[in-house]
Amino acid sequence: MEDYLSELENCELCEWRCGANRLEGELGVCRMGEPQIASAMLHPAPPRSYTIFLSGCNFKCLNCQNWRIAHYPDSGASPRGFLDPAEMAKEAYQRIKSPKGQALGADRIFFSGGSPAPSLPYLEKLVEEARKLGDGNVKVNYDTNGFLTEESLRRVLDFTTSVTFDIKAYHDDVHRALTGAPVEPVLRNAKCIAENAPERLWEFRVLLIPKITEGEVKPIAEFLSAIDSEIPLNFLAFRPNFVFEDYQGVTREALDRAVEVAREAGLKNVNWSGRADLPGEIPEATASEYDESGAKRAGGIAKRAGCVTHPRDCGSCQAIHQCPIKGYKPGRRT
Repeated sequence: MEDYLSELENCELCEWRCGANRLEGELGVCRMGEPQIASAMLHPAPPRSYTIFLSGCNFKCLNCQNWRIAHYPDSGASPRGFLDPAEMAKEAYQRIKSPKGQALGADRIFFSGGSPAPSLPYLEKLVEEARKLGDGNVKVNYDTNGFLTEESLRRVLDFTTSVTFDIKAYHDDVHRALTGAPVEPVLRNAKCIAENAPERLWEFRVLLIPKITEGEVKPIAEFLSAIDSEIPLNFLAFRPNFVFEDYQGVTREALDRAVEVAREAGLKNVNWSGRADLPGEIPEATASEYDESGAKRAGGIAKRAGCVTHPRDCGSCQAIHQCPIKGYKPGRRT
């Protein structure tokens, strides 16, 4: 075992703080052993980069667009596997500096997933190796769902150039219904970055899901604008995915309205991106264990997919290692 992975013997990298000995086969909420590279490629999505996708995730989002990666090993995906961080660093550096990388405008390594959080010690080693190459000035973007411990967040900020930060919801029950996790650590970490490292923040992102997260727009915008009106916020257009494979896509009108509401709340740097107006259905809100209407609707979908703990709480769920959400297979390609 490499020394830099030793903390995986008692893993507390994210706010689940499972304490699992991942190197000896114990599994926490993310169900990951040693870090696994899912795939890597030059990628135009802002910021342009060589994006390294890490397998696994500490959330169980109903709408996951990268579900094969995020829900490994239950998804049945075949990742590239555990790769020597020095070799992975060399690959990333060479691809960024290649003619194709330069034509794209790629200027950094981008860690995404799933969630990179379960792979944090590996990423630190990879970045250390990358910065031994060339002029040593390798930029790094870290893509996060925000569910990190305060110590892990500090470590992320120590090696990153930029951070893209997803806020799934503001209300705890909506966040739980969508992800299986509480929202407090996410909001805490969002505030920490916005207040203490605004120069690292590429943008906050909110996925706009009809009748589920539309009610989250105003409180999220008010939360951010109270910190700094210049904070960048991007609304992402929901498209049918994973457990939400038949759910209706968000309309252009709703996206435009979200931008308007966020600006009315005081934010100046707001936009939206993605493909709008995709067809689908919006089921009734049926889960009585939740308060917010969006949570009732998402919770009802989770129930129909087999989720047994409501309000959702993956950290205390007895079915954590036979999770029907992680094992869900969409009926059509998403």
